[in-house]
Amino acid sequence: MGYLDNTTVVVDAILTKKGRELLARGDGSFNITQFALSDDEIDYGLWNPNHPNGSAFSGEAIENMPIIEAFPDENQIMRNKLVSLPRGTTKMPIITFGTAKITINVGGSNSYQPQTLNFNGSNALSENSGYKFTIADRRLVSNMSANGGVASSMNSVAASRFIQSTGAVSQTVVGTNLSITAINDTSLFGTATKLLTTLYVEGLDSGARVAIPVEISKNIIGTSTSPTTGNVSV
Repeated sequence: MGYLDNTTVVVDAILTKKGRELLARGDGSFNITQFALSDDEIDYGLWNPNHPNGSAFSGEAIENMPIIEAFPDENQIMRNKLVSLPRGTTKMPIITFGTAKITINVGGSNSYQPQTLNFNGSNALSENSGYKFTIADRRLVSNMSANGGVASSMNSVAASRFIQSTGAVSQTVVGTNLSITAINDTSLFGTATKLLTTLYVEGLDSGARVAIPVEISKNIIGTSTSPTTGNVSV
């Protein structure tokens, strides 16, 4: 990773890991249809409406900030994407996940159905295109799958390009409902009693994003009932 020279206007566009994979196939499946912009490195708290040189200099500190060079790691960059919303929008869309933290015991599983608030005039809805679910460390789950949304409307070729993305450590699936099953053995734990990672949820229509802490517990117990998801094996 490096910094771009902000004395000139630079557009630094790169392919995602999935895009590179499709390009490497050489079978015609590579086709750019979307792009995303973000402002991860910008601290808007530096906006100074009382700048001694006048309002024309209110953004001087922001404009002089170094810009990070683009690199294809979804866990470190493009975490605050810019979105387009209807004119007159007064509230930003927010994703509600039903829980502030995911806790699953070894071999256990659970299901989740996020909703988006303040979007398309609705207090709570499931986005038509679905959500992108990315777990930062896929070693901690034996299975992660999603269904519904954009997946159900795509043909098999398009779906294979968009739904599943597996990196060196992370994994991404797309849908309206998410199912997670924790690893079945305790070899990764060592002397620890729990392992931690993060699940990132992004609305494909709204651009809203939320990060959910994930805790995999070493405890192995029986079957319990979740008040929000029904029967859960833990």
